[in-house]
Amino acid sequence: MNTHYPFSAVVGMDDLKLALLLNAVSPRVGGVLVRGEKGTAKSTIVRALAAQLPAVDVVPACRFACDPAAPDPACPDGPHDPGGPSARRPAALVELPVGASEDRLAGSLDVERALTEGVKAFEPGLLAAAHRGVLYVDEVNLLHDHLVDLLLDAAALGTCYVERESVSVRHAARFLLVGTMNPEEGELRPQLLDRFGLTVEVRASRDPKERAEVVRRRLAFEAGPEAFAARWADAEAELAGRISAARERLDGVRLPDERLEQIAAVCAGFEVDGLRADLVTANAALAHAAWRGRAEVTAEDVRAAARLALPHRRRRDPFDAPGLDESLLDELLNSTSPDDGPDDTPPGGAPPEGGDGPSPPSGDGAEHSDAPDAARPGDAPSGDGEATESEAPGGAGEAEAGKVAAAAAPHAVPLLKVPGVGEGAAGRRSRSRTALGKVTGTRRPAGRIRDPHVIATLLAAAPHQRARGRSGPGLVLRPDDLRESVREGREGNLVLFVVDASGSMAARRRMTTVKTAVLSLLLDAYQRRDKIGMITFRGRDADLVLPPTSSVEAGAARLRALPTGGRTPLAAGLVKAAEVLRVERLRDPARRPLLVVVTDGRATAAGDVERAAGLLAGTAGIVVDCEDGPVRLGLAGKLAVRLDARLVPLGDLDGIVRSHRKQEHRKAA
Repeated sequence: MNTHYPFSAVVGMDDLKLALLLNAVSPRVGGVLVRGEKGTAKSTIVRALAAQLPAVDVVPACRFACDPAAPDPACPDGPHDPGGPSARRPAALVELPVGASEDRLAGSLDVERALTEGVKAFEPGLLAAAHRGVLYVDEVNLLHDHLVDLLLDAAALGTCYVERESVSVRHAARFLLVGTMNPEEGELRPQLLDRFGLTVEVRASRDPKERAEVVRRRLAFEAGPEAFAARWADAEAELAGRISAARERLDGVRLPDERLEQIAAVCAGFEVDGLRADLVTANAALAHAAWRGRAEVTAEDVRAAARLALPHRRRRDPFDAPGLDESLLDELLNSTSPDDGPDDTPPGGAPPEGGDGPSPPSGDGAEHSDAPDAARPGDAPSGDGEATESEAPGGAGEAEAGKVAAAAAPHAVPLLKVPGVGEGAAGRRSRSRTALGKVTGTRRPAGRIRDPHVIATLLAAAPHQRARGRSGPGLVLRPDDLRESVREGREGNLVLFVVDASGSMAARRRMTTVKTAVLSLLLDAYQRRDKIGMITFRGRDADLVLPPTSSVEAGAARLRALPTGGRTPLAAGLVKAAEVLRVERLRDPARRPLLVVVTDGRATAAGDVERAAGLLAGTAGIVVDCEDGPVRLGLAGKLAVRLDARLVPLGDLDGIVRSHRKQEHRKAA
């Protein structure tokens, strides 16, 4: 039997423990999203939670975990008689792999039985297995969009609908959704982010004593998992009992009108969208009161719930860091709070605030990465300190070396895509042959069949049944009869920005416009599920300021801190781009690159631009022409010809902003 690390043995991480326990007390809270750097025990503590959940009664042999006291009337394995026989089993912990298929998640037609027995049989998926348990998604931010859509529907409705290949099935799918993610790998879609009831940020402790205790416990567990778990068995049993008691107490907890109005005022004060935040905060406050042994929700419960329910709902765009101004929270609570009576926590009913069971030594988790700190988003790349030369015609527009220009708010940009049809990761930019898009045809499989097309297989086999001596209800199949679907959808690309940060770009406040345009392209890359990278060139060389990543938040931070000034080593920027793309083709050969060069085309530092452009032959590219003023040299256009790239004037991107402003003025008028 696999022994998990005990929940009670996890060091510190009080907010995360509390968020998980509130969901264990009340599934109506709506799940937990755990954000944090690598090596902070996110997965360890989530898996440890499942062992603390009370066991559930199920109908024997029901694949959908129906409750015998109130079975699902539409259960595909039913009908079941209420009050019939029952079996008891632990609450399920189901893990959804990032690379899972739609059939694996939602279920599908049992192809083998359909083709051999001639019957329609449904094979349930992970959503059925997670019913009344925990559905855990590690690296949830890397989940494919089609799986995200299925999760959104199931989480919102508590029901899974499967409509495909003549199969129509509906079954209950109510589960505690827990996701973990590293923000450096990219952010979640806003729709999925809002579905998580609570969110917690976890970071590794910088206290040597706390880190030592984390390592000490982890080493002890790895040396003898069973013995380590046995030492914590009493604490685990006590915690499980307290969860069960809080669950039983929950229905009797009262939410006074003044507390409900306080919750509404806090959510309105933080300007969160919609009313889901109010509902989640109310449910979390009720669960917190039950956990603390109270019969009525207090301001303390509202505060604890708001701290976990609101941070991820305050983001207005993917470049905003999640967080909550606790001083504003206290101000809103104090301005709307009635006079509180004495705490009605019964003697011995709960430990002090932050105590979520037996108190371990303080720390930050059961395991940590001991690697040195990586560069943080927003660290400004170092400049070369050169004095800026005047590169604009007539010597106008000199820029001070190292000067940082501000960027305006991002705006919509036209769709820039890679020509042709690729076979990369699912996304929303370029055409691609994928396993997830619409069916455009069928073919004989080259190897193992991955996506069988039932109708085409039946049509291929049907004319030969008499010759093959068919005598029963099933079809007689041959390997040549099998057909698989050919699908076409959209893929995400690697968008590599090569940005000119030299003195000529700083002239006439041009860099503000350039940064705004690139920031807008970064937002577009986020929405289309691309990976992004950024190279800047100024002075004598080019720097890879952002290695290819899915985190546009990091890209935006690096861009905002980008200094300008110095000469223009255009060739160095192109050579660096060729090096980065060569490495990325080895790492991810299916992901097609899109090169976006943002420059006015000048090259005033050493380097053969013609030769450098030749290194990028065959790469789809865009050259954003930043040249302005009455005298234009057309150098960016010549560069676009060398790169065989599409030329897009900077004004075409910025013009969208002006058209939007005109529309807003018309509406206002």
